Amino acid sequence: MIADEAPDAKAREDSDIAALARGGRTNIFGFLLRLAARLPFLFIAGRIYGADVLGRFAYAILVIEFAAQLATLGLKRGLAGALAQTKRPENHVLADGMVLTLLCSLAAAGVLMLFPQAMFPNSGINGLDRLLPLIIIAVAGSDVALAACAWRFDIAATVRARAIIEPWTISIAAWLLSFYSLRDGLILSYVLSMVAAFCASIWPMAKHFGWPRGWAPHPLRLWRMTRINVPLAAADAVEWGSRRLDLAILGLFVSPAVVGIYYVAQQVASLPQKLKTSFEPILGPVITRNLAEKNHAAIARQVSQVGFWIIAAQAGIALALGIPGEAVMGLVGPQFVDGTLALGFLLGAEVVAATAVVSESALVYLARHRNLMISLAMIAVQAGLSFLLILLVRQAGYGAPILAAAPAAALALALASSSIVKSHLLQRLLRFRVATWRPALIIASAVAAVVGGLVVALPRHMEWVELVFGVPAILAAYGAVIWRLGFGPEDRELFARRKMAPAQS
Repeated sequence: MIADEAPDAKAREDSDIAALARGGRTNIFGFLLRLAARLPFLFIAGRIYGADVLGRFAYAILVIEFAAQLATLGLKRGLAGALAQTKRPENHVLADGMVLTLLCSLAAAGVLMLFPQAMFPNSGINGLDRLLPLIIIAVAGSDVALAACAWRFDIAATVRARAIIEPWTISIAAWLLSFYSLRDGLILSYVLSMVAAFCASIWPMAKHFGWPRGWAPHPLRLWRMTRINVPLAAADAVEWGSRRLDLAILGLFVSPAVVGIYYVAQQVASLPQKLKTSFEPILGPVITRNLAEKNHAAIARQVSQVGFWIIAAQAGIALALGIPGEAVMGLVGPQFVDGTLALGFLLGAEVVAATAVVSESALVYLARHRNLMISLAMIAVQAGLSFLLILLVRQAGYGAPILAAAPAAALALALASSSIVKSHLLQRLLRFRVATWRPALIIASAVAAVVGGLVVALPRHMEWVELVFGVPAILAAYGAVIWRLGFGPEDRELFARRKMAPAQS
C-alpha cells in the first residue's frame, strides 16, 4: 500500500509544480504586457499632466487602494483556504466572500466620503473628488473575483484584467481626458480603468462558478468568515502598506512634485512586483492541499521552487531597468531623472522581498498570528528608518534626488530583514530546508552589470540606445547565465510548452 502511495504523492507534487509553472509562464507574459501598457501611462502623466498633478493623483490613489486592500478582508489569499476546507457548494462560499467584500467596501467608501481630506491632504476638494471612494467597490470586488478564478487555475483571467484591460484603459483614457481637464483627467481615467477591470474579473468568475442557486446570506457565516480572515487581512494590509508607507511618509516632508517623481519610480519598480504577487493565488491552493495531506516536504519544495523563479526573474528585471535608470526615468520627463536613485533602491527592495512573500504564502496557514507580528515589526522598522534617514538627509542639506531615495533605502532594509526572519520561521515549522537563493544569481548579476556598464558608458545624448538596445542586452546576458548555471530540470518546467493538467482538488 505504501509503495502505491509514494508514486501517487510524487505524481501530485509534479502536477503541482507543473501548475505553478504554467501560472508562472502566464504571469511572465502578463508582466511584459503590463510593462508595455504602463509605460505609456507614465509618459502621458509625466509629459502632459506634470509632476504636481501626478503627485496629487498618486496620494489619492494610495488612500483608495489601501482602503480597498482592507475591504477584501484577506480573501485574496483566504478564499483558497475557505474553498479547500468547505463541504458546501463552492459558489455559495464565493457568494459569502463577495457579499462580505461589498459590505466592507461600502463601509470604507462611506468613511472616505465623509473625510475626503484623507485623500487630498495638501490640496482642495474639486468637482466629484468626494465620490471617488465609491470605486473601492470595483477594486476590492475585482481582487476577490480574480482570486476565485485562480482557485480554478485560471491565471489568464488575471492577466487579461490586470495586464491588458486595466493599464491600457487608464493609458488611453488619460490621453483622451487630457483634452477635457488637466485637473481631473488622471483620476477619471483611473476610475474608468478600475470599472473595466472589474467587469473583466466578474465575467470569468461567473463562467467558472455559475449562479449560486439556493444561497442566501447568513450573518453567522459572514461573521465566521470575517473572524477567520482578520489575521490574514491584517498581514495583507501590512504587506501592501509597506510598499506605500514610503510614499505616504515622503509626502509629509516634500512638495507634490517630488511625490510625483517618487510615484513614477515606484510604478516602474512595482512592475516586477506583479510577478510574485500574481503567483500567490495559485500557490495558495497548492499549499492548502498539501497542508491537508500533511505533506510538509512538498510545501518546502514548492516554496523554494517558486521563490527561486521569482527572484531570478526580478533580479534580471531590476538590473535591466536600474542600470539605465536615468534613461528610464527621463522617458517620463526630464524632471523625473531626480528619482533615479530611488528607483534603484526600490528595484532592489523587490528582489530581497521575494523570499518573505513566498514564505508568507505558507505562514498565513501555518502560523498566521506569528506571521502578522513579524509583518507589524517590519513595518515599524521601515517607518522608523524612513523618518530617521529623511531627517538625516535634510539636516545634511541634500537635494530632492537623495531625499527621495531615503524612504526607498529604508524599505529595502526592512524587507531584507523580513525575508530572513520569515524564511527561518517557515523552515522551523516545516522541518525542511527552504532555499530560494542560488550562487548562479550572483554570477548572472555580475555579468549583467558588466554589460550594463558598457551600455551606460555611451554619450549622454544616446539614452534611446540604452532603452532600445541596452535593456534587451542586459536581460539577454543575465538570462543566458542563469539558464546555463542556475536552472535545473524542474526549473525549466517554467518554459516547457507541453500542456499540463492542473492538480485536482
